[in-house]
Amino acid sequence: MRRTAISVTDAARNFADCVNRAHYQNVTFVLLKNGSPVARLIPDSERVCSGRDLAEALAKAGLSHKEASTWHRDLKIGRKTLKSPADKWR
Repeated sequence: MRRTAISVTDAARNFADCVNRAHYQNVTFVLLKNGSPVARLIPDSERVCSGRDLAEALAKAGLSHKEASTWHRDLKIGRKTLKSPADKWR
């Protein structure tokens, strides 16, 4: 996926083109105001995994009790040691 920075003014002037490029060419636009990011225009095909998606995938995986316990242990360790990146868009 390509990422393109564009000023808010240019995005407003060319909004239909930006939407079409995001949808058909999988381009993400970062909108800048005075050089600072203020918004994103992302392709609608971009997929985010929610907790529900993960639970459904795990239910279908058919893990044995030992595999599930190991996975759960690894998940707990990962949660303690990994920090999620700050999302400056929220």
